[in-house]
Amino acid sequence: MMKLGINGLGRIGKLSLWRHISSKYFPELVINVGREVGSSLEDLAASIERDSTYGHLGNYLYGYKGGRVIENLNNEAGTMVIDGLPVKILRQSRDPKDIAWRENGIRLVVDSTGAFTDPTADGTAAKGALRGHLTAGAEKVILSAPFKIKSKGLDMPTDAVTCIMGINDEMYDPARHAVISAASCTTTCLSYMIKPLMERIGADKILSASMVTVHAATGSQEVLDRLPKTGASDLRKNRSILNNIILTTTGAAKALSLVIPEMKTIGFIAESVRVPTSTGSLIILVVNLQDELEKPIKRADLIGIYKDFAGVSPYLLCSESQNVSSDIIGYPRAATVIESSETHTRTATVKVNLPAAARTVMGVDTLDVSVTQAVIYGWYDNELGSYTNMLGDLTERIAEQML
Repeated sequence: MMKLGINGLGRIGKLSLWRHISSKYFPELVINVGREVGSSLEDLAASIERDSTYGHLGNYLYGYKGGRVIENLNNEAGTMVIDGLPVKILRQSRDPKDIAWRENGIRLVVDSTGAFTDPTADGTAAKGALRGHLTAGAEKVILSAPFKIKSKGLDMPTDAVTCIMGINDEMYDPARHAVISAASCTTTCLSYMIKPLMERIGADKILSASMVTVHAATGSQEVLDRLPKTGASDLRKNRSILNNIILTTTGAAKALSLVIPEMKTIGFIAESVRVPTSTGSLIILVVNLQDELEKPIKRADLIGIYKDFAGVSPYLLCSESQNVSSDIIGYPRAATVIESSETHTRTATVKVNLPAAARTVMGVDTLDVSVTQAVIYGWYDNELGSYTNMLGDLTERIAEQML
């Protein structure tokens, strides 16, 4: 079995470490932080072991009986053993091309820094690039974020692909793809809200869709108000997340079309609102469907669609409970939890004025079209419970095909 490299110990990097310590699919983990942390390796271990949102690593692994699971720290070598698994910490280089992956026998890397998202950037770029991991000896790199091509006019490289487990992971070609994006937490949740509708109702019946994610705070936001950087245009990003509901943007619509190509034919709007919680987010999806006049889609029909999909997918749950955001934290291991009690539909007959040519042919001036508007709520733990677990499954799937 191969070792796994993880670049970065931010929220997703640290929780990916937890996830892989739990699964023990990889016999050894090599983590790059690129700098000294605190005054010793013990300080870094304390950061790994404790989390303000999810508690102690030992409790995550073993419940209330869990104690300390980190031992055998060697500050000079940068090594420790976590729950019996050897873990090595690299503290020398932050530029991907300079990380000692080759020297440590690392073939597969997960980059969770969020700093290197352009799949077109050359691996030897002065400020670092995602492909630098390949330059440093890795064969494949998985990005824990959506791709962002910075230069206008450039197409997605042929060796790059965006994959979400259970949605389009079959698009991954081990002989072709070296740079893989695991999309985002929001896109992952949204894909499991859209895919069942696509399969049962069909893309041709979806007239338009819009979504708002009520999203927990992330590390990119400010704890207290700060002055914006030079040239900044969105002043809200510099306001305190502790005290505000903040309107922002999301790339979920663009990323969704990469994993569900049929979305390119549908008018879709995606927005985001950040709220003062540490994790646990919600998507409110509004879909307008062209319906049958005689038998419109009802609430029970939609719930049935999601229940059927959940019956064959381990990544979708259809909940009958009345949930709040804290109920989603850490558990269950699902991309999306549909809030069945809040799913609603309304059907109306819309009169469409026909153009002159159509009036002549059809002999009528207007046409009655049945349109159903559906409102669907989907919960997701944007950190460990949903996204990091999905990322972990994708990582293991890719590793299986590298052996």
